[in-house]
Amino acid sequence: MPSVVFATSGYDQYIRLWEATSGICYRSIAFPDSQINKLDISPDKSCIAAAGNPNVQLFDLNSGSDKPTCVFEGHNGNVTSLGFDKGGQWLYTGSEDGLIKIWDVRAPGCQREFESRAAVNTVALHPNQTELVSGDQHGNIRVWDLAANACSCELVPELNTAVRSVSISLNGTMVVAANNNGVCYVWKLMKRSGSVGGLTTLATHFEPHAKLQAHDTYVLKCLLSPDMRVLATASADCTVRLWNVGGGFQLVQTLTGHSRWVWDCVFSVDAAYLVTASSDTTAKLWELASGEPIRTYSGHSKAVVCCALNDSAL
Repeated sequence: MPSVVFATSGYDQYIRLWEATSGICYRSIAFPDSQINKLDISPDKSCIAAAGNPNVQLFDLNSGSDKPTCVFEGHNGNVTSLGFDKGGQWLYTGSEDGLIKIWDVRAPGCQREFESRAAVNTVALHPNQTELVSGDQHGNIRVWDLAANACSCELVPELNTAVRSVSISLNGTMVVAANNNGVCYVWKLMKRSGSVGGLTTLATHFEPHAKLQAHDTYVLKCLLSPDMRVLATASADCTVRLWNVGGGFQLVQTLTGHSRWVWDCVFSVDAAYLVTASSDTTAKLWELASGEPIRTYSGHSKAVVCCALNDSAL
């Protein structure tokens, strides 16, 4: 198994797996049912999950088979977000059908679901593994308490302005939400005693921390780096901007090189590199010390809208 697993996908209905350093595509997995909106690689690098319209499929990375090991059926629209828990035992998904679902990776069928009442654009799992944070088309941000099986917190930073992406810091103390107006809202996450679903609990509280006009148009992805020093914002203006988290969110650098919308990005585990996915049909690997692209991954025939990277030590 490669020590680094890096994958891209999008509208040409293929998952492509790449040798990150050489830029060679060593495997393509066909996904004939629809375009692919999101990818995630399991923590142990054994499988990859792909979110389509309306199903999610799981593929074994240790076999050469294009056939999914499991198909998760139950959404009725584009699945816009997905991810594994840190143990790789379950998946969470969010969809344009307004639902957030939890799935056991070992068995088909939804284990539980939450209703957002608007198309879900983004879902992130809190590092505590017991809360999900979602953002939807109506501008709602909600925290879903998995233990209480209920919504524990709700806020609307800008009414009727779609939240496109949310990111939670690795230590669970900060959350960032990006919207269609190019604005990123930053909150510190606090715990306060309260009642969730009839249970007395420590509920998550959002303490306003910063508001950042990151771009003049849609921010399609916001992502806090693993070392929590940098916020990356990928935009419809074809750039990715890097912001200094500890320095009042000052602009550090702008990554230019894509010619169309940048839909997705992911940091390397050491936060020294960033991978980006764009409508220009390519993905790029950026060295953040220099701000330069050091590798371009070409092979898709249509827009690349998602990428996934797992270079962690097992």
